[in-house]
Amino acid sequence: MSVNINRYKCGYCGACVGVCPKGALELVETWIEVDESICIVCGICDRICPVGAIEVMK
Repeated sequence: MSVNINRYKCGYCGACVGVCPKGALELVETWIEVDESICIVCGICDRICPVGAIEVMK
């Protein structure tokens, strides 16, 4: 299971970073970094992304 972020679609708004219950997402310069070691693959980031750039792979 993992979270994939399409960097071509992502506008780096940070909406996903703010809703992650485990703090697994971080806005780093011009991309979103996913810390897979703490991500629980809950899918909240996928649902909140305004441009559909996040895909949860289960």
